[in-house]
Amino acid sequence: MMDFDALPHDEQLNRLLALAQAALDHYDLPAGCTVEMINLSENATYRVDEPGGRRWALRVHREGYHSRNAIASELAWLTALREDGAVITPVAVPGKDGELIQSVSHELLPRPRHVVLSDWETGDEPSEDAHDLREWFEILGETAARMHDHVSGWKKPDYFERLTWNFETSLGSTPHWGKWRDGMGLTPEIEALFGNTVDLIGRRLERFGKGPDRFGLIHCDMRLANLLIDGDVTKVIDFDDSGFSWLLYDCATTVSFFEDKPEVPALLAAWVRGYRKVRDLPAEDEAEIQTFVMLRRLLLVAWIGSHSETELAQEMGVSFTGDTVPLCEAYLSNFG
Repeated sequence: MMDFDALPHDEQLNRLLALAQAALDHYDLPAGCTVEMINLSENATYRVDEPGGRRWALRVHREGYHSRNAIASELAWLTALREDGAVITPVAVPGKDGELIQSVSHELLPRPRHVVLSDWETGDEPSEDAHDLREWFEILGETAARMHDHVSGWKKPDYFERLTWNFETSLGSTPHWGKWRDGMGLTPEIEALFGNTVDLIGRRLERFGKGPDRFGLIHCDMRLANLLIDGDVTKVIDFDDSGFSWLLYDCATTVSFFEDKPEVPALLAAWVRGYRKVRDLPAEDEAEIQTFVMLRRLLLVAWIGSHSETELAQEMGVSFTGDTVPLCEAYLSNFG
């Protein structure tokens, strides 16, 4: 059987859909459920609808990205956050065997995939097209602070494991999302500029350190797209990137893909205001936020280069690399 990654993109999608449909047999679901892909990134996520109107989210994990233990660790944190009243998170649905993580095989794929089914969370994500996003960014800051507070007092299970997002695994020698040098449209001049920026980020992060008040288990993708607003209730979804990193990385991820927009400083200030409603944030830490914004931006350059088959990467493309140039120039000027 041909290696999955070597297949044409449309054929990959067809085979993943076939596996997602087969996964339904692992659960006590009503007959007649339909399956539709809603997102493809590290994993494939599907909406499952039954004729009576009930809905679920089905996630087919990418092969080799997260171990079964790592997925179980994510689910353990989700459960603890929800049960301890920190934030509302999705509820995983056990399979017929009582397990939250199913191993699903299909003749069209060479190896089984890990699959998780969750109840569909009601609510709407705040629109990034809104005239003034500062209110939502305050909510993002408050929510992140509640999660950081929870982690500081939570005893993790002995089996707990998640990826670590530090300098080396982001922009260094062992990157989880590919090398930034393989981003789209890099010229020798841009590569040199990005290299100088990466070096400065590394030096500043080394000085910043990884003390327990600055580094720990975080969501790692706290964008508006991963909030659901249901009346007065705020819910947090998509913990797939969650792992160990600097707490302020949660701040940087809020402006993912639009770090160059003029409203970003005001939005980051709103995040800080929201965070400080719940948890202390020293001025020294706040002053380093731009370093984390640049860490995230260049990490996304790498992600786009290594995920060129995805719709988002194609939408961002070479222009994302070009728009990163003035950000790097400003960062080197202001922080170098």
